[in-house]
Amino acid sequence: MEPRPKSFYALTAFFILFIIFLYGPTLTIGILSFQGPDGGLTFPMRGVSMHWFRDLFEQQAVGDIWGSFRRSFVLGLMVMVTTVVVSVMGGLAFRKRFKGSTVLFYLIITSLVIPSILVSLGVGLIWSQSGLPVHWSSSGFGAQLTWTLPFGLLIMFAVFNRFDRSYEEAARDLGASPWQVIRHVVLPIIAPSLIGVALFGFTLSYDEFARTLLTSGSYNTLPLEIFGMTTNVTTPVLFALGTLTTAFSLLIILIFLLVAWLLNRRRARQGSDAGKGLV
Repeated sequence: MEPRPKSFYALTAFFILFIIFLYGPTLTIGILSFQGPDGGLTFPMRGVSMHWFRDLFEQQAVGDIWGSFRRSFVLGLMVMVTTVVVSVMGGLAFRKRFKGSTVLFYLIITSLVIPSILVSLGVGLIWSQSGLPVHWSSSGFGAQLTWTLPFGLLIMFAVFNRFDRSYEEAARDLGASPWQVIRHVVLPIIAPSLIGVALFGFTLSYDEFARTLLTSGSYNTLPLEIFGMTTNVTTPVLFALGTLTTAFSLLIILIFLLVAWLLNRRRARQGSDAGKGLV
């Protein structure tokens, strides 16, 4: 066995440092959230307990934590559903070239490079100047769509670029209507990709701060509430909240991955059953 070159060990060390840099802050917050009752916001830890998690659930003076969590969760679901529906429709529309498609594509991508705080300011001004109430479920919803829709559309463009249209042609030859082709052929094939778009939509909305800052009105979403807490909360209860929100985010990701795995398994089983039927 040939010895590994020195560059391998140098790159390995660099990768380890990168992982520590990437996940170190999250791990630090998770560890400090288990401080004892007399613990503070820094090391060394003063005991180990679940005190600050209990305090988070029992203390009413922390802020509107659970109200902001519900708002972020509902807003995330709204953005997720809208992103999936519009992304599929946009992906289907862009399968054929049409007049102005190139300009429209670049307009869609442009929202990704505009600073988020400027998008938030612009949407908030449009709503207020139009006499509409600035609220997380209206202006906040619209501002977050400028962030999630481009990602969803880019995923759908990539999916449909490698989509085999022979499946659709076979369905049409068998007498399927355009809607039946989409429902029974296209959507089942791209279902795993739709799970990815949905995951993007929900997670990007759930932790979005800048585009919600000036568009949420008088009710905070969870990221805004946590930011507000950093100015007046000086106990590890803030770390406990961060640990719980991180765990919730990981749980959501695992659920989406499980759904995608089940869809792939179901599609593989159906393909196997179809093969047996042909034999």
